[in-house]
Amino acid sequence: MEQVPDVISNKDLTYLCDIFNWNFNTLKLVNHFKDEVKLEELKDVFDDITEIHNNICNGIINILERRTNE
Repeated sequence: MEQVPDVISNKDLTYLCDIFNWNFNTLKLVNHFKDEVKLEELKDVFDDITEIHNNICNGIINILERRTNE
């Protein structure tokens, strides 16, 4: 689905919360392990993973903010 519906149901909101939590927890774990590794190549991979999950979390926040402001 390309466009977010005008109304977000309770089920949709619950699913968005779950997606956010999965990605946020992954983001925290990746940041933890990035600090633990010594190889720069792995740190670069962790940076890429961090960016992906951060973008997903920000996308969900943007969806919710748009619906709140309308």
